[in-house]
Amino acid sequence: MKIAIETRLEYAVPGPVDVLLQIEAAMIPEQTVLHAHIDLPQAEHFARVPGQSDIGDRIWLRLSEPLNVRYEAEVEINRLLADVGDLPRTPPHLLPGETVDYLMASRYCPADKFQDFVNSEFAGTEGGDRVAVMRDWIADTLSYEPGSSDAMTTATDTFQSHKGVCRDYAHLMIALTRASAIPARFASVYGLGVEPQDFHAVAEVFLDGAWHMVDATRMARPESIAKIGVGRDAADVSFLTSFGPVELQSQSVEVREI
Repeated sequence: MKIAIETRLEYAVPGPVDVLLQIEAAMIPEQTVLHAHIDLPQAEHFARVPGQSDIGDRIWLRLSEPLNVRYEAEVEINRLLADVGDLPRTPPHLLPGETVDYLMASRYCPADKFQDFVNSEFAGTEGGDRVAVMRDWIADTLSYEPGSSDAMTTATDTFQSHKGVCRDYAHLMIALTRASAIPARFASVYGLGVEPQDFHAVAEVFLDGAWHMVDATRMARPESIAKIGVGRDAADVSFLTSFGPVELQSQSVEVREI
């Protein structure tokens, strides 16, 4: 599948500020970036640095004028697809080193707090079967409500409130999966079918020797998702991190099938 992406960001900048952007579709084997262009403002400093796990680029900017960004791309998705419910779990002692960090509790995904719950609620399941059951439990239990959470909301908060947005669904999915001793990470993506259109977030789980996307919101399918970057949770892969004050003026994301 081929998708077209257009993103616009406008932020007021009251004074010199350092900004870290990650909004470009990653150039990785599972997707081919056929065309891409990004317009950025004049900056005192510009640099590209690798994203976490070497997936995607981050852009450092040092600027004193408004941050106006326009990004457009066409991406062909080449991802290998599998039904996660059919995939076996890799025992922890056989996991490759690069997956180990994604077993651990993190800022928004305190997995250790969910171990008793997963062992009780999902007893009798394991591996990909447990992942699929947990995905469906989240989809059926949570209510998707824009504005119901904020940048401080953790998987524990979402578990208690039973509501959230894509970021919260992904955090809870990751926490439950890690509590089951299966590596899971946060993926920032562009997803076809996401409503309202915006940056989207899904979980990725490590099963049968590979990473597989899991969207507990049920809004986007792996074959229609372009990956931007990955991390332990949203703190690692925010589309914009500012080290100083900036003020949102407008933001838009459009994803359509070609």
